[in-house]
Amino acid sequence: MVGTPLAVGLVFPLRGPGGVFGPSCELCAQLAVEEINATGGVLGRELTLVPVDGGAPPAAVAAEVDALVSAGAIHAVTGWHTSAVRQALVPRIAGRVPYVYTALYEGGERTPGVYVTGETPAAQLLPGMGVLAREFGARRWCVVGNDYVWPHRTAQHARHYARVLGCRIESETYVPLGTEDFRPVLRQLARHEPDAVLMLLVGNDAVRFNRAFAEAGFDRDCLRLTTLMDENMLLASGAEGTRRLYASSGYFENLVTQENLDFAGRFARRYGITAPAAGNLGESCYEGVLLLAALISRATSMDTRDIARVADSVSYQGPRGHLRVRGGHVAQRIYLAEADALDFTVVTQL
Repeated sequence: MVGTPLAVGLVFPLRGPGGVFGPSCELCAQLAVEEINATGGVLGRELTLVPVDGGAPPAAVAAEVDALVSAGAIHAVTGWHTSAVRQALVPRIAGRVPYVYTALYEGGERTPGVYVTGETPAAQLLPGMGVLAREFGARRWCVVGNDYVWPHRTAQHARHYARVLGCRIESETYVPLGTEDFRPVLRQLARHEPDAVLMLLVGNDAVRFNRAFAEAGFDRDCLRLTTLMDENMLLASGAEGTRRLYASSGYFENLVTQENLDFAGRFARRYGITAPAAGNLGESCYEGVLLLAALISRATSMDTRDIARVADSVSYQGPRGHLRVRGGHVAQRIYLAEADALDFTVVTQL
Protein backbone atom coordinates (compact mmCIF):
# COMPACT_ATOMS: atom_id res chain seq x y z
CA MET A 1 0.00 0.00 0.00
CA VAL A 2 1.14 3.50 -0.81
CA GLY A 3 0.37 6.97 0.52
CA THR A 4 -0.42 8.13 4.01
CA PRO A 5 -2.81 6.01 6.11
CA LEU A 6 -6.49 6.80 6.00
CA ALA A 7 -7.38 7.54 9.62
CA VAL A 8 -10.88 6.70 10.84
CA GLY A 9 -12.17 8.29 14.01
CA LEU A 10 -13.94 5.54 15.97
CA VAL A 11 -16.36 7.21 18.40
CA PHE A 12 -17.51 4.67 21.00
CA PRO A 13 -18.13 4.68 24.78
CA LEU A 14 -15.13 4.19 27.04
CA ARG A 15 -17.04 5.36 30.13
CA GLY A 16 -20.57 5.76 31.39
CA PRO A 17 -23.42 3.29 30.88
CA GLY A 18 -22.19 2.26 27.42
CA GLY A 19 -18.75 1.36 28.71
CA VAL A 20 -19.97 -2.23 29.21
CA PHE A 21 -19.89 -2.82 25.45
CA GLY A 22 -17.15 -0.32 24.54
CA PRO A 23 -14.40 -2.97 24.27
CA SER A 24 -16.51 -4.97 21.81
CA CYS A 25 -16.93 -1.88 19.63
CA GLU A 26 -13.18 -1.38 19.42
CA LEU A 27 -12.35 -5.04 18.79
CA CYS A 28 -14.93 -5.40 16.03
CA ALA A 29 -13.82 -2.20 14.29
CA GLN A 30 -10.18 -3.26 14.54
CA LEU A 31 -10.99 -6.63 12.97
CA ALA A 32 -12.65 -4.89 10.02
CA VAL A 33 -9.62 -2.61 9.58
CA GLU A 34 -7.21 -5.55 9.61
CA GLU A 35 -9.26 -7.50 7.08
CA ILE A 36 -9.56 -4.54 4.73
CA ASN A 37 -5.85 -3.80 5.00
CA ALA A 38 -5.05 -7.44 4.23
CA THR A 39 -6.79 -7.04 0.86
CA GLY A 40 -5.11 -3.78 -0.16
CA GLY A 41 -6.75 -1.14 2.03
CA VAL A 42 -8.95 1.61 0.62
CA LEU A 43 -7.81 3.39 -2.54
CA GLY A 44 -4.45 1.76 -1.92
CA ARG A 45 -4.17 3.34 1.53
CA GLU A 46 -3.95 1.54 4.85
CA LEU A 47 -6.78 2.12 7.32
CA THR A 48 -5.99 3.08 10.91
CA LEU A 49 -8.31 3.73 13.85
CA VAL A 50 -8.22 6.79 16.08
CA PRO A 51 -10.33 6.04 19.21
CA VAL A 52 -12.51 8.82 20.63
CA ASP A 53 -14.41 8.39 23.89
CA GLY A 54 -18.05 8.69 22.90
CA GLY A 55 -19.06 8.29 26.56
CA ALA A 56 -17.90 11.84 27.34
CA PRO A 57 -20.45 14.71 27.34
CA PRO A 58 -21.76 15.24 23.77
CA ALA A 59 -20.34 18.76 23.42
CA ALA A 60 -16.90 17.53 24.48
CA VAL A 61 -17.02 14.64 22.01
CA ALA A 62 -18.02 16.98 19.20
CA ALA A 63 -15.22 19.44 20.06
CA GLU A 64 -12.62 16.66 20.07
CA VAL A 65 -13.74 15.20 16.76
CA ASP A 66 -13.97 18.66 15.19
CA ALA A 67 -10.39 19.38 16.28
CA LEU A 68 -9.15 16.06 14.86
CA VAL A 69 -10.85 16.72 11.51
CA SER A 70 -9.54 20.28 11.38
CA ALA A 71 -6.01 19.07 12.06
CA GLY A 72 -6.25 16.43 9.34
CA ALA A 73 -5.73 13.74 11.99
CA ILE A 74 -8.84 11.82 10.90
CA HIS A 75 -10.40 11.52 7.46
CA ALA A 76 -13.68 9.77 8.31
CA VAL A 77 -15.83 9.02 11.36
CA THR A 78 -17.83 5.99 12.46
CA GLY A 79 -18.85 4.18 15.62
CA TRP A 80 -21.58 3.44 18.15
CA HIS A 81 -22.57 6.44 20.28
CA THR A 82 -25.81 7.90 21.55
CA SER A 83 -28.09 10.07 19.46
CA ALA A 84 -27.20 12.99 21.73
CA VAL A 85 -23.57 12.62 20.60
CA ARG A 86 -24.64 12.23 16.97
CA GLN A 87 -26.68 15.42 17.14
CA ALA A 88 -23.68 17.26 18.55
CA LEU A 89 -21.35 15.84 15.90
CA VAL A 90 -23.45 16.44 12.79
CA PRO A 91 -23.20 20.26 12.72
CA ARG A 92 -19.44 20.01 13.22
CA ILE A 93 -18.44 17.36 10.67
CA ALA A 94 -21.26 16.64 8.21
CA GLY A 95 -20.07 17.47 4.70
CA ARG A 96 -16.44 17.71 5.79
CA VAL A 97 -15.67 14.00 6.16
CA PRO A 98 -17.78 10.88 5.57
CA TYR A 99 -19.66 9.90 8.73
CA VAL A 100 -21.20 6.46 9.26
CA TYR A 101 -23.38 6.21 12.36
CA THR A 102 -23.81 2.60 13.49
CA ALA A 103 -26.17 2.76 16.48
CA LEU A 104 -29.81 1.76 16.48
CA TYR A 105 -31.63 5.06 16.83
CA GLU A 106 -34.96 6.87 16.72
CA GLY A 107 -34.96 7.48 12.95
CA GLY A 108 -35.20 10.64 10.90
CA GLU A 109 -31.53 11.42 10.19
CA ARG A 110 -31.36 12.96 6.71
CA THR A 111 -28.28 15.19 6.87
CA PRO A 112 -26.22 14.97 3.65
CA GLY A 113 -22.97 13.14 4.24
CA VAL A 114 -24.32 11.08 7.17
CA TYR A 115 -24.91 7.36 6.59
CA VAL A 116 -26.77 5.16 9.06
CA THR A 117 -26.39 1.39 9.48
CA GLY A 118 -28.47 1.02 12.66
CA GLU A 119 -32.00 -0.18 13.17
CA THR A 120 -35.00 2.16 13.46
CA PRO A 121 -38.33 1.77 15.32
CA ALA A 122 -40.51 1.01 12.29
CA ALA A 123 -38.56 -2.16 11.54
CA GLN A 124 -37.41 -3.00 15.06
CA LEU A 125 -40.07 -1.89 17.55
CA LEU A 126 -43.46 -2.14 15.83
CA PRO A 127 -43.13 -5.82 14.86
CA GLY A 128 -41.55 -6.68 18.22
CA MET A 129 -44.45 -5.15 20.14
CA GLY A 130 -46.80 -6.92 17.74
CA VAL A 131 -45.39 -10.35 18.51
CA LEU A 132 -45.62 -9.83 22.28
CA ALA A 133 -49.18 -8.50 21.95
CA ARG A 134 -50.28 -11.35 19.69
CA GLU A 135 -48.49 -14.27 21.35
CA PHE A 136 -48.62 -13.23 25.02
CA GLY A 137 -51.53 -10.81 25.23
CA ALA A 138 -49.28 -7.87 26.14
CA ARG A 139 -51.78 -5.01 25.87
CA ARG A 140 -50.80 -2.71 28.73
CA TRP A 141 -47.29 -1.28 28.43
CA CYS A 142 -45.04 0.97 30.47
CA VAL A 143 -41.95 2.71 29.09
CA VAL A 144 -38.72 3.01 31.10
CA GLY A 145 -35.94 4.94 29.40
CA ASN A 146 -32.98 7.21 29.81
CA ASP A 147 -33.70 10.90 29.62
CA TYR A 148 -32.39 11.95 26.22
CA VAL A 149 -33.46 12.07 22.60
CA TRP A 150 -33.42 8.38 21.59
CA PRO A 151 -35.77 7.10 24.35
CA HIS A 152 -38.11 10.08 24.07
CA ARG A 153 -38.45 9.88 20.28
CA THR A 154 -38.72 6.10 20.33
CA ALA A 155 -41.49 6.32 22.92
CA GLN A 156 -43.38 8.63 20.53
CA HIS A 157 -43.25 5.83 17.98
CA ALA A 158 -44.32 3.34 20.65
CA ARG A 159 -47.42 5.38 21.48
CA HIS A 160 -48.44 5.28 17.82
CA TYR A 161 -47.65 1.58 17.48
CA ALA A 162 -49.67 0.82 20.61
CA ARG A 163 -52.75 2.42 19.05
CA VAL A 164 -52.22 0.46 15.82
CA LEU A 165 -51.92 -2.81 17.78
CA GLY A 166 -54.87 -2.14 20.06
CA CYS A 167 -52.60 -1.63 23.08
CA ARG A 168 -51.96 1.35 25.32
CA ILE A 169 -49.02 2.97 27.03
CA GLU A 170 -49.86 3.31 30.72
CA SER A 171 -46.84 5.38 31.78
CA GLU A 172 -43.47 6.70 30.68
CA THR A 173 -40.60 7.13 33.12
CA TYR A 174 -37.23 8.64 32.19
CA VAL A 175 -34.09 8.57 34.30
CA PRO A 176 -30.66 10.20 33.87
CA LEU A 177 -27.85 8.27 32.24
CA GLY A 178 -25.92 6.58 35.03
CA THR A 179 -28.94 5.92 37.27
CA GLU A 180 -28.21 3.35 39.99
CA ASP A 181 -31.39 3.30 42.09
CA PHE A 182 -34.46 2.05 40.21
CA ARG A 183 -36.73 1.68 43.24
CA PRO A 184 -38.83 4.77 42.33
CA VAL A 185 -39.28 3.37 38.81
CA LEU A 186 -40.40 0.01 40.19
CA ARG A 187 -42.94 1.71 42.45
CA GLN A 188 -44.36 3.42 39.36
CA LEU A 189 -44.60 0.07 37.58
CA ALA A 190 -46.33 -1.50 40.58
CA ARG A 191 -49.07 1.12 40.39
CA HIS A 192 -49.82 0.31 36.75
CA GLU A 193 -49.28 -3.48 36.71
CA PRO A 194 -48.31 -3.61 33.01
CA ASP A 195 -48.21 -6.71 30.86
CA ALA A 196 -44.90 -5.55 29.37
CA VAL A 197 -42.22 -2.94 29.85
CA LEU A 198 -40.49 -1.28 26.92
CA MET A 199 -36.89 -0.78 28.08
CA LEU A 200 -35.05 2.11 26.43
CA LEU A 201 -32.02 2.08 28.71
CA VAL A 202 -28.34 2.18 27.74
CA GLY A 203 -25.75 -0.38 28.84
CA ASN A 204 -25.20 -0.57 32.59
CA ASP A 205 -28.43 1.31 33.26
CA ALA A 206 -30.32 -1.57 31.63
CA VAL A 207 -28.19 -4.03 33.62
CA ARG A 208 -29.11 -2.41 36.94
CA PHE A 209 -32.77 -2.20 35.95
CA ASN A 210 -32.83 -5.89 34.98
CA ARG A 211 -31.41 -6.89 38.35
CA ALA A 212 -33.81 -4.68 40.30
CA PHE A 213 -36.78 -5.78 38.17
CA ALA A 214 -36.08 -9.45 38.86
CA GLU A 215 -35.26 -8.97 42.55
CA ALA A 216 -38.65 -7.27 43.00
CA GLY A 217 -40.39 -10.23 41.34
CA PHE A 218 -41.76 -8.34 38.35
CA ASP A 219 -40.33 -10.95 35.96
CA ARG A 220 -42.94 -13.50 37.08
CA ASP A 221 -45.81 -11.75 35.32
CA CYS A 222 -44.36 -8.92 33.23
CA LEU A 223 -42.48 -9.15 29.93
CA ARG A 224 -39.64 -6.86 28.91
CA LEU A 225 -38.89 -5.76 25.36
CA THR A 226 -35.75 -3.84 24.50
CA THR A 227 -34.19 -2.64 21.27
CA LEU A 228 -30.78 -2.13 22.92
CA MET A 229 -29.34 -5.24 24.52
CA ASP A 230 -26.34 -7.42 23.74
CA GLU A 231 -24.74 -10.53 25.22
CA ASN A 232 -22.33 -8.46 27.33
CA MET A 233 -25.30 -6.78 28.98
CA LEU A 234 -26.97 -10.16 29.55
CA LEU A 235 -23.83 -11.45 31.25
CA ALA A 236 -23.68 -8.38 33.49
CA SER A 237 -27.40 -8.71 34.32
CA GLY A 238 -26.93 -12.31 35.47
CA ALA A 239 -29.07 -15.30 34.53
CA GLU A 240 -31.57 -14.48 37.29
CA GLY A 241 -32.14 -11.01 35.80
CA THR A 242 -33.07 -11.98 32.25
CA ARG A 243 -36.20 -14.12 32.53
CA ARG A 244 -38.99 -13.15 30.08
CA LEU A 245 -36.74 -10.57 28.44
CA TYR A 246 -37.00 -10.08 24.66
CA ALA A 247 -34.82 -8.04 22.32
CA SER A 248 -35.22 -7.02 18.68
CA SER A 249 -32.10 -6.39 16.64
CA GLY A 250 -30.45 -6.86 13.27
CA TYR A 251 -27.77 -9.07 14.81
CA PHE A 252 -27.37 -11.69 17.52
CA GLU A 253 -24.25 -13.72 18.14
CA ASN A 254 -25.96 -17.08 17.67
CA LEU A 255 -27.62 -16.29 14.34
CA VAL A 256 -27.27 -19.38 12.17
CA THR A 257 -26.33 -17.74 8.88
CA GLN A 258 -23.21 -18.40 6.86
CA GLU A 259 -22.18 -14.75 7.07
CA ASN A 260 -22.41 -14.74 10.85
CA LEU A 261 -20.75 -18.12 11.32
CA ASP A 262 -17.82 -16.89 9.23
CA PHE A 263 -17.59 -13.65 11.22
CA ALA A 264 -17.83 -15.42 14.56
CA GLY A 265 -15.03 -17.76 13.56
CA ARG A 266 -12.75 -14.94 12.49
CA PHE A 267 -13.50 -12.95 15.66
CA ALA A 268 -12.73 -15.97 17.85
CA ARG A 269 -9.49 -16.76 16.03
CA ARG A 270 -8.32 -13.16 16.28
CA TYR A 271 -9.18 -12.45 19.91
CA GLY A 272 -9.54 -15.82 21.63
CA ILE A 273 -12.07 -17.23 24.04
CA THR A 274 -11.45 -14.62 26.76
CA ALA A 275 -12.56 -11.70 24.57
CA PRO A 276 -15.87 -9.96 25.31
CA ALA A 277 -18.82 -10.97 23.18
CA ALA A 278 -18.97 -9.19 19.85
CA GLY A 279 -22.67 -8.49 20.38
CA ASN A 280 -24.92 -6.43 18.13
CA LEU A 281 -23.53 -3.13 19.42
CA GLY A 282 -19.91 -4.06 18.89
CA GLU A 283 -20.63 -5.78 15.59
CA SER A 284 -22.27 -2.58 14.35
CA CYS A 285 -18.82 -0.96 14.43
CA TYR A 286 -17.52 -3.71 12.14
CA GLU A 287 -20.36 -2.80 9.77
CA GLY A 288 -19.49 0.89 10.04
CA VAL A 289 -15.92 0.35 8.88
CA LEU A 290 -17.13 -1.88 6.03
CA LEU A 291 -19.58 0.74 4.83
CA LEU A 292 -17.02 3.54 5.01
CA ALA A 293 -14.62 1.46 2.91
CA ALA A 294 -17.36 0.63 0.40
CA LEU A 295 -18.48 4.25 0.04
CA ILE A 296 -14.96 5.60 -0.46
CA SER A 297 -13.97 2.80 -2.82
CA ARG A 298 -17.09 3.26 -4.97
CA ALA A 299 -16.54 7.01 -5.18
CA THR A 300 -12.75 6.58 -5.69
CA SER A 301 -12.58 9.71 -3.55
CA MET A 302 -12.67 10.95 0.03
CA ASP A 303 -14.71 13.99 -1.01
CA THR A 304 -18.16 13.84 0.60
CA ARG A 305 -19.79 15.25 -2.55
CA ASP A 306 -18.35 12.47 -4.67
CA ILE A 307 -19.48 9.90 -2.13
CA ALA A 308 -23.00 11.34 -2.04
CA ARG A 309 -23.30 10.97 -5.82
CA VAL A 310 -22.67 7.22 -5.68
CA ALA A 311 -24.01 6.30 -2.23
CA ASP A 312 -27.27 4.76 -3.44
CA SER A 313 -25.32 2.35 -5.65
CA VAL A 314 -23.18 1.08 -2.75
CA SER A 315 -23.56 -2.34 -1.16
CA TYR A 316 -21.35 -4.52 1.00
CA GLN A 317 -21.22 -8.00 2.50
CA GLY A 318 -21.05 -8.28 6.28
CA PRO A 319 -22.14 -10.48 9.19
CA ARG A 320 -25.72 -9.22 8.71
CA GLY A 321 -25.73 -10.32 5.06
CA HIS A 322 -25.62 -8.39 1.80
CA LEU A 323 -26.69 -4.84 2.61
CA ARG A 324 -27.39 -1.84 0.37
CA VAL A 325 -27.56 1.88 1.01
CA ARG A 326 -30.78 3.71 0.19
CA GLY A 327 -31.32 7.33 1.12
CA GLY A 328 -28.42 7.28 3.53
CA HIS A 329 -29.77 4.28 5.45
CA VAL A 330 -28.98 0.57 5.32
CA ALA A 331 -31.99 -1.78 5.31
CA GLN A 332 -31.48 -5.11 7.06
CA ARG A 333 -33.23 -8.17 8.43
CA ILE A 334 -34.51 -7.76 12.00
CA TYR A 335 -34.92 -10.58 14.50
CA LEU A 336 -36.73 -11.06 17.79
CA ALA A 337 -34.82 -13.05 20.41
CA GLU A 338 -35.61 -14.26 23.91
CA ALA A 339 -32.98 -14.14 26.62
CA ASP A 340 -31.99 -17.66 27.64
CA ALA A 341 -30.02 -17.02 30.85
CA LEU A 342 -26.82 -15.43 29.47
CA ASP A 343 -27.49 -15.89 25.76
CA PHE A 344 -30.17 -15.08 23.21
CA THR A 345 -32.34 -17.55 21.34
CA VAL A 346 -33.72 -16.12 18.11
CA VAL A 347 -37.49 -16.61 18.06
CA THR A 348 -38.40 -15.23 14.67
CA GLN A 349 -37.43 -12.86 11.89
CA LEU A 350 -39.63 -9.77 12.09
